[in-house]
Parts: sequence; structure tokens; C-alpha cells
Amino acid sequence: MVILSAAKPAIPRVVTFTPRCGISTFNNSKNSTGYQRVRSSSTSVLPEIKATQETRAPLPPLSALPTSVLLRSLLVATISSKPYLLLPSLSILSFLCKPRKGALLDVDRNPIIHGILKSTFYKQFCAGETHDEVKGTIKQLNDMGFQGTIMTYAKETVFDHKTNTQHGLGIAVGKDATGTTFCPHIEAWRKGTVETVELLGENDYLAVKLTGAGPTVTTAFSTGDLPPQQMLDALEEISTKCKDRGIRILVDAESQHFQSGILRVTLDLMRKYNRDGYASIYNTYQAYLKSTASTLDKHLTAASEEGFTLGLKLVRGAYIASDERSLIHDTKQDTDDAYNGIAQGALRQEIGTFGTPHGRSFPSVNLFLASHNKESVLAAHSLHQQRLKAKLPTVAVGFAQLHGMSDEVSFSLLQMKKGADGDPRVYKCSTWGGLGECLAYLLRRAIENRDAVGRTGEEYLALRAEARRRFFST
Repeated sequence: MVILSAAKPAIPRVVTFTPRCGISTFNNSKNSTGYQRVRSSSTSVLPEIKATQETRAPLPPLSALPTSVLLRSLLVATISSKPYLLLPSLSILSFLCKPRKGALLDVDRNPIIHGILKSTFYKQFCAGETHDEVKGTIKQLNDMGFQGTIMTYAKETVFDHKTNTQHGLGIAVGKDATGTTFCPHIEAWRKGTVETVELLGENDYLAVKLTGAGPTVTTAFSTGDLPPQQMLDALEEISTKCKDRGIRILVDAESQHFQSGILRVTLDLMRKYNRDGYASIYNTYQAYLKSTASTLDKHLTAASEEGFTLGLKLVRGAYIASDERSLIHDTKQDTDDAYNGIAQGALRQEIGTFGTPHGRSFPSVNLFLASHNKESVLAAHSLHQQRLKAKLPTVAVGFAQLHGMSDEVSFSLLQMKKGADGDPRVYKCSTWGGLGECLAYLLRRAIENRDAVGRTGEEYLALRAEARRRFFST
């Protein structure tokens, strides 16, 4: 573009504008036409920019990881993907999980062991030991683009079917007297869970491990009974606080020895708090259990007949090392088929006889898919979007992966996100508490990495490729 100024000099001043250089002024000498335009050696590069933008490859999903997190993830993935490193690590974690009184092998009292574990495995998979550390982790996850955080307090009791024993992580050694009106273990669990609620925001979820409340609760759960009234009162308090603050609750699945009692309590909570057309309380269904289809059918029936929304959180399962093997599907493919069948069935509103042409009407369901299997989550998201575009019936769905695991899956989903409030809604699930309280959780993460050799190897390769791109690309 050329602009001639109405200036007094005989030789006009020519002002030229080019996209690259901005505005330049030249004094031009006359030619046969009256003026000679002196052109800058620079020419417009808009076509070049456009071509570059069109051909530039999108950044890989893991580019969203902060460098410090990337390097720690690469270290943990290296250990997890190499059997000669992972198996000794598993043995050490398993040994440290066993209750003992000596300070030398107590991870909370031995500063050397505490420092090594906290700077590696703990920081990779857990949110923090203090409120400030937890808040910092939640902020970091939000800054990465996640819809919110799922947070759980680490206290729990694990039952080992092989040895027929149970031990509580973060639960003081001792027994409750039968018939006592006040249980210190329940009170400690209530206090820790309420503190967790206070750390969360409106878009976050609270995950709860009910066995963390100690022996009187686990004894009741193991027989399928309701826990003491003190525990029921604590659950009422926590559920009401969460409802008032817009925080939803995911009740974790735990060892099968306790699961019948946990299911009974959770179903009662859903009956009471899921009456507003959406789920405030979710039960966790483990796809690797042969009984899950039957359990889900019973709960869908209850939701249909009693008019509440079923909160359906679906996982593959994490207690294969301690649960009775005969309860679990014979092959991984069977578990994958069960998981995908439930997930896609819920999105189509067709599970069992529910939603079929001559079957029962499909009840109100909210779906939460927790999975590290990329094929499963991408297929579910694709199906959900297809049904929304076609205006076919479907259910609300969220996605989650564990903090420190399957980041490539999480960020692949985030790259598909449409707008700040659009789908898919992706969360990270973390746990907090003292290092000793989190040991059982850390051990399960290590076991998952051992059993998912293919996925762990893929994670390692993706993290290594991102590190090379970030540090060595030109």
C-alpha cells in the first residue's frame, strides 16, 4: 500500500507499508512517470507464514508437562519399564508396607528412606503430605488444563487373601472395644476427609476409602453389615458438605473382603443424595470382577425403581495382587471386553436388558471412566461425540487417569477439548497423606506398572521422545 503525503517539498515523500517491516518513509527521485518508487528489499511474508502454520506439526501431548515433572516421570517410567529395576523396587515397597515398630525401617521416621521415596515415587503419584503441598499440586494440575482434581485421603485397610490377614495404612495399631460409642479411628478418618473437602474447589471430586476408618468399620464391611452409627454420621456430614459446595464424591472400590459392606453403604448414599437429576455420589465398579455385571444390574434396577441417578465410576481393578484370583476374569482380554462393554453400553443407554427395545427403560446415569487404556477412552469419547452430534440419547461422562500415570492419554484427551467448558472433561486422580499412609497406594501403582508391560513401555518411549524433542531438537 502506498500513501502520498500532501507535503511541500517538490519531491513527494512516499510512505510504504509491508507486513514484515511496518511503515517506512523514502524520498524518491522522478522518472518518466514522475516518480520512482524505491522498494524495500523485504517483501511480504504473509504467504510464507500461512504456509508454515499450515504445515507445522502440532505439539505432542506431553509438551504440556513442566520440565521438572517430565524428568521425574521419565525416571519413574524407566524403572517401571525395566523388569530388572521394577522387581527389586516392588520388593522394597512391599517390605516397607509391612507394619513394624523400629525407626530404622519406618518411612516416616528414617529421614534417608523418607527423602528418597518422597522425591521419586511419592511426588510422582501423590499430592503432598501437607495442605500447602496439596494446594500446590492442585494448582499445577489446573494450570496444565485439567477440568479438576480427584483427591482422596490415604488411610485404608488392605486385606490379603493369600495370608488371610489385613493391615491398615496410616491407622494406629490397636483394637476398638466392641460396643464403644466413640471410635478414635473413625474420628481420625472423618477429620482427615473433612480436611480434604476443604482443599477442593467446585470442579473437583472427593474420593473416599471407607476402610480407612479402622477395625470396627472393616469388621462390619467384611460381613456385609452397616458400619457403626458414628461412621454413618461422619458420611452424612461429609456428603452434606460436598453437596453444599458442589463437590461430588467417588466411593472407591477396595479389597473384595470388604466390598459387600461398601456397596451397601454407597447405594444408600446414592438413594439419598442423587435426587436432583445428577449424581453427587458415585460407586466404583471394577470391570475385572466376574460379578460386576450382576452388581451393576441390581444397582440399575434400584435406580430405575426408586428414581435416583446412578453414579457409575468404572475402573478395571487394582487389587489383583491381594484379592482371590477366582473372582477375577481369566484373561486381560475378558477384562477389556467387560470394561468396554459397560462403558459403551452406558453411552448408548443399553446395558443388559436396560434400554433394549423390549426391555426395561434406561434409568438416569452419570458415567465416570477411569482408565489408562488409550483405546478405551478414545473410543468412548468418540462414541459420546457421535451421539451428541446425531442427537441420540447418551449420558454425561467424565474421564480420569491417576496422577503420575498415563499422561500421554490425559493430554491426548485434553488436545481434543473444545472450549474451557467443553468435552472431554478430563481429571487427574491423586491421593494425599503421610508417606507411610500412602505406601499401599504406591505399591498398587508399581504393581499396575508391572502388569501393564505394554502400556508402561509405550509411556517410557513417549516420555523419552518428548525429552529429546525438548532438549536436543534444533
